[in-house]
Amino acid sequence: MTTSVKSVVINKDDQGYRAEYTDFPVESIHQHDVNIDVDYSTLNYKDALAITGKGPVVRTFPMIPGIDLAGTVTESKSDEFKVGDKVLLNGFGVGEKYLGGLSAKASMSADWLIPLPANLTPKQAMQIGTAGYTAMLSIIALEKQGITPQSGEILVTGANGGVGSFAIYLLNKLGFDVVATTGRMNEADHLEKLGAKRVLSRDEFSAPGKPLAKEQFAGAIDSVGSHTLANVCASIKYGGVVTACGLAQGMDFPATVAPFILRGISLMGIDSVMRPKADRIEAWQRLSELVEAQYLDTISQEVPLYDAVANAEALLKGEIRGRVVVNCK
Repeated sequence: MTTSVKSVVINKDDQGYRAEYTDFPVESIHQHDVNIDVDYSTLNYKDALAITGKGPVVRTFPMIPGIDLAGTVTESKSDEFKVGDKVLLNGFGVGEKYLGGLSAKASMSADWLIPLPANLTPKQAMQIGTAGYTAMLSIIALEKQGITPQSGEILVTGANGGVGSFAIYLLNKLGFDVVATTGRMNEADHLEKLGAKRVLSRDEFSAPGKPLAKEQFAGAIDSVGSHTLANVCASIKYGGVVTACGLAQGMDFPATVAPFILRGISLMGIDSVMRPKADRIEAWQRLSELVEAQYLDTISQEVPLYDAVANAEALLKGEIRGRVVVNCK
């Protein structure tokens, strides 16, 4: 019987903070009601912060990072899942408070899991990951507030990031006219290939601005926060909608109530971590219908589990474009 399994393990003790590819006891992993053989995980920005120690992500030690996973159920005490089922997980404090997906085996609460959509492979689900899932949640929020392709242009900030690039791709597939902002104008051609009709410099939004600006956009998906989000709200047309799902510039919101009162705009917060199961299933079903396999292959690279730590370092240094999918088998 297997007593240990290869995992990325983070420790913090007298020897300092460190992450390494090593053996981890299986009995320490099997703490919840559904045990899983992990097929694929992925490296998100949060995972990279956890692995490198550059951010206060990890709450308990030792910790296996990995906020996403897709795999196969090997043992279940839940009526919801049976042995052999393909399952998918995003968030719920996994990789922070609970042992995560960067391991050959994992154990999760049935409440955290959803069935893998039938027309997605485990690898494709991780090529999408939390980035694509968050983008889809944002788009659904815009739709539920009545925003349609006929409403006008949709602004996507942080366009070269994971959420931003997926948002451009998905919005374009749904028929929206997309305007992208980025700090890397040399990537404008790439963003236009994803589906952006126009690409603007983030400098137009990142500095302190006026309470109200020219009405330009019917909606926006913002992963930047701070002055950028304030200026985005000031630029939204009457009755428009903004979704906020990130804080790359900062978690402050130096805005006024003017756009909300004088133009009746709405600001929707998008949480991907604790989202109810029904919302997760809806978002992933939409993703499985919209995202093309060819696109996923162009925006991602696969690395073995033993190489995850090195790739986390490279991710934080900005040396990687696109998604890093980790083969955990």
